[in-house]
Amino acid sequence: MASRLPFEKEIYEMEELLAKLEADASGRLRNSEELRRMRRELISLKKKKYNNLTPWETVQVARHIDRPQTVDYIDLIFDEFVELHGDRAIGDDRALRTGFARLGDYRVMLIGHQKGHTLKEKGECLYGCAHPEGYRKALNRMILAAKFQLPIIALIDTPGAYPGIGAEERGQAQLIADSLLEMSRLPTPIICVVIGEGGSGGALAIGIGDRVSMLEHAYYSVISPEGCAGILWKVATEETKPLAAQALKLTSKDLARLGIIDDIIPEPLGGAHRDQRDMANTLKTYLLRYLRELRAVPRDELLEQRYQKFRQMGMFLEGAGDNGPLTPGQDGSD
Repeated sequence: MASRLPFEKEIYEMEELLAKLEADASGRLRNSEELRRMRRELISLKKKKYNNLTPWETVQVARHIDRPQTVDYIDLIFDEFVELHGDRAIGDDRALRTGFARLGDYRVMLIGHQKGHTLKEKGECLYGCAHPEGYRKALNRMILAAKFQLPIIALIDTPGAYPGIGAEERGQAQLIADSLLEMSRLPTPIICVVIGEGGSGGALAIGIGDRVSMLEHAYYSVISPEGCAGILWKVATEETKPLAAQALKLTSKDLARLGIIDDIIPEPLGGAHRDQRDMANTLKTYLLRYLRELRAVPRDELLEQRYQKFRQMGMFLEGAGDNGPLTPGQDGSD
């Protein structure tokens, strides 16, 4: 019950009723027209709910406890995985997993956030909030991948970098900046996918790639809705968090429209947490497609395309400062 989202109440009620009727029915009645009608209504209800999620509901789905994480995808997608530990300086941050992996016929370097499913796992992974040593580890592995001409796959799922004083004292901001710089010029294909939460610099630190995509019900934002609400309204409440989520334009549809991401990867009906294997198969299809596309691109052209990809994001109006502030909608946004 704890993992049920508020807007899914009708879905679960119908599923429970349908399961009860199927359990009580004999073999002949199990395929009756009434049960078939209820199954159709259940599918229709799921489509209606999930095709019209508000930004705040999308954030809730992205944070679902049963949503597949990096370790789950390692088990479901990759044929081999050899984890590489430690940053050669401080220690091994469990919020960021790195290692050699095999995907189909391709050998790759896999980097991904891990938040944990159980309370114990979350404590070990710090809820997916990596320390500086985690980003140093990831950066070292990416440089290693470029040395051996291995494509890099980055799975992003974090509410943000670890917000502690110790992390700042150990140079977290500088490490994230270094990661952005190095990823922009690594001479090897880089594929980034936001699989759940994409929060702040903690997500962007491994988010510079030749292909940047999101799962349908993931979110990607410069700040969490709670953080934004705390800044704008001084308090994050059930009223202000949805307003902040709406203003941030953090959903996959928003970001595709704004040209921030390349693809929206569809999720199973009802979200990735309802069918992890189906979600993994879909993600694998997209990753293999990206690897095939990028393998054929010469390295110089790959780097130039990556540079132009990020340079062209956003909107710049010449002389805007001379003509006064932009009015709402003048910049083409909502």
